Amino acid sequence: MTEKLPATFCFLNGAYTPLNEAKVSVMDRGFIFGDGIYEVVPVYRGKPFRFAQHMARLALSLKELRITNPLTSAQWRQVVDELLLRYAKSSGLPSDQGDQLIYMQVTRGVAMRDHVMPTDLTPTVFAMVNTMRTPTAEQLANGVACVTAEDFRWEKAHIKSTSLLGAVFARQLSFDAGALETVMFRDGFLSEAAASNVWVVKNGTVIGVPKDNLVLEGIRYGLIEDMCQSAGLPFELRRISQAEVLDADELLLSSATKEVLAITTLDGRPVGHPSHSGRPGPVGARLLASYQVAKQAAAG
Repeated sequence: MTEKLPATFCFLNGAYTPLNEAKVSVMDRGFIFGDGIYEVVPVYRGKPFRFAQHMARLALSLKELRITNPLTSAQWRQVVDELLLRYAKSSGLPSDQGDQLIYMQVTRGVAMRDHVMPTDLTPTVFAMVNTMRTPTAEQLANGVACVTAEDFRWEKAHIKSTSLLGAVFARQLSFDAGALETVMFRDGFLSEAAASNVWVVKNGTVIGVPKDNLVLEGIRYGLIEDMCQSAGLPFELRRISQAEVLDADELLLSSATKEVLAITTLDGRPVGHPSHSGRPGPVGARLLASYQVAKQAAAG
């Protein structure tokens, strides 16, 4: 019900309007088919984090869907800056205080229902800002519980599509089990979690799955590689068997909101090397500390 939505401003098709008053056509292909893409950009002290990388992924997703990017990167940045300014005014906080998330979405536009992709539509463009909730002190200190499942989603996971029912089902599995995330496997190999990338640490090496069509390449992929290089930690991307995941010294989640978060329980069993089994490990702690430094540097 719209009266339960906040009155903070959003951007919709060129205009800034209160979120609880924003409306799109019921014939929008995003509503009918989930025919669109989205991006989520973390903002620290008023500064979007790794904005260029988010814009590159947005452009890639749009290209895969054959939708022309309706805005240039500079125009997207203008939208983001204006939303942050309006959000700061509505919250009474300086624009360089607090952490936010910018959500951006582009759908193919409005047309009568037909599976074939129309080529003459005006895309629907939407963006909004919310307060960001990062891991709690307890989660950082103790890690989190996750469950496993077969990856039953489609094979174009590299597109950040608004068609998220597969991810919704996957996340519900962990919620029902009282866990934070669902770690998924396809044909016996790690893919990703419902809304996070998954990293394996073994003998000091940080290992991630390949950048292919079976996973969404999180923006933290490049950041974690950079942090590993700076810390002198070996880093590699390759296929990871389920057995390797279960035998990992450490398991980590990464995403815009989770940052770098240790998995300490998987399917009810403690994770990790005997020296820290069931507790966050040293490599994850180093990466988390490096992540905080990167955030501070980006925020100026």
